[in-house]
Amino acid sequence: MAAKANKSNIVRIFREMADFLAIKNENPFRIRAYEKAADVIEHFSGNLEELLHQGRLNQIPGIGKGMLEKIEKIISAGALPEYEQLKSSFPPGLMEILLVPDVGPKTAKVLYEKLGIKSVGELEDAAKKGKLRDLPGLGAKKEENILRGIKLYKSRSSRILLGKALPIVERVIAELEQEASSFLIKKISPAGSLRRGKETIGDIDILTTSPDPLSLMQIFTHLSFVDEVLAKGETKSSVLTGEGLQIDLRVVADECFGAAIQYFTGSKAHNIKLRERAIKRGLKINEYGVFSRDEKKVAGEEEAGIYKMLDLPFIPPELREDRGEIEAAEKNLLPELLTEKDIKGDLHIHTQASDGRDEIDKIVEKAKQMGYQYIAITDHSASLKVAGGLGVEAILSQVEKIRKLNLNLSNIKVLTGVEVNIKLDGSLDLPDALLSRLDIVVAAIHTGFKQDEKSMTERVVKAMRHPLVHILAHPSGRLLGEREAYAINLDKVLDVAKEQGVWLEINSQPERLDLTDYWVKEAKKRGVKIVLNTDAHSKDSLDFIKLGVITARRAWLEKKDVINTLPLDELLKNRRVRSDSQ
Repeated sequence: MAAKANKSNIVRIFREMADFLAIKNENPFRIRAYEKAADVIEHFSGNLEELLHQGRLNQIPGIGKGMLEKIEKIISAGALPEYEQLKSSFPPGLMEILLVPDVGPKTAKVLYEKLGIKSVGELEDAAKKGKLRDLPGLGAKKEENILRGIKLYKSRSSRILLGKALPIVERVIAELEQEASSFLIKKISPAGSLRRGKETIGDIDILTTSPDPLSLMQIFTHLSFVDEVLAKGETKSSVLTGEGLQIDLRVVADECFGAAIQYFTGSKAHNIKLRERAIKRGLKINEYGVFSRDEKKVAGEEEAGIYKMLDLPFIPPELREDRGEIEAAEKNLLPELLTEKDIKGDLHIHTQASDGRDEIDKIVEKAKQMGYQYIAITDHSASLKVAGGLGVEAILSQVEKIRKLNLNLSNIKVLTGVEVNIKLDGSLDLPDALLSRLDIVVAAIHTGFKQDEKSMTERVVKAMRHPLVHILAHPSGRLLGEREAYAINLDKVLDVAKEQGVWLEINSQPERLDLTDYWVKEAKKRGVKIVLNTDAHSKDSLDFIKLGVITARRAWLEKKDVINTLPLDELLKNRRVRSDSQ
């Protein structure tokens, strides 16, 4: 059966190809080529079909000609013949076995050849009966780990949103620091894809240094969030939370912390580039440090020292995806990345008037605590009845309320606004006479998601050309894990945004993070201004801005690229010019 030509299926096909080839003891360089291609595509945020259609598929960084041809084949034909042929030579359940922790291709090969195991159910049954321990390379401990891995495989979800993973990690670290004395924890930091700010996270890795690792592991495995202890050792323990999330705590030596946090942060592609760079300089780099030819350790305690030994400035974790960051670092062209402190206000906020939970005064109080100079209240417009959209009179009433509120405010201003719905024909569902009276007009798609690409693009472009629209919100319409992006030519959207002076939004809602880092980086290249908003539906949701900042950093954005880093007077001056020709 042909595979669908979406990104996740391309990644799956390449990973399975690597696993199949490993089981068959094929050339390791060929196996690594598929693994690398899978990593690159998984990290890549662009629309592959659009790039193919535009003849720009070769712009994907780190992909060779052969793999590009395979990607094109999957997109065009919906299948990869060599994958289908290789897959047919193995029993269907074998790939599921490889999803079980502690079962790699070599183990799967032994299980299949020696016991005929070709499904997770058969594997569990054999392990419970003690049939694995006598197999070559396994043993009783491996058998026990496989049983634990089966339980984990059955209980956990595939990935968790960054916005949900971050609070969990913050809680874990806070509780760990509270229960352990400052003597027990010297340094501590999350690593992996979470530290790099990927939009979804698998398992969570936390690294720390401690003079008494055993005591620290005892505390970690008994914290309140622990639902099950998967493994407990002197320097590494793994636990499962009630949400089915695996958290690994690893204690490393003080003198190795910099090397370890760099190594375990990744990405794999970034680290491979660093290793290749080290080899050219007669050095070896691993999780313990940087070593000279005579095995003398020359760096490792500080993360920045790892890069310094390779003649590079420190590369922020969010950039470590092998997307040109090492080449930019070589030329001292790394961006001075945006920070949360740079954000002066939020221009997309909902209140109780539509589908929000809090009144304006509560939101203002929260915004002041965050040090904001301004916020915009942008409740939904009339046609979005499911969200309690406001009609003309209700919006005018809100405008008057905000103007009176501003009379008694100091150090912050509330801007009047609306999130106006873009109708199927690209027109807006509120009259110009009303929109012209508002400080900020946010336009967005909330209905008609099934339109074809041409219709959707024309619809959005028409709305962007409306002279009273300032912001295009959540431009691709995706909801992570729930809804794919609608069909739209974002290349065209970016061009029109530049032409018209419309600001494109990074929507910081955990389920959205829309635009993606790839398209935000494309916007930066074209000089399109970005606005970071939370689309907050409660005062506490304003904290989601940190997720938008992370996305912006992954897209190489600096303060100058983001419109709501400007003070209020400059922000208002930078709104698009409403010419008669529009």
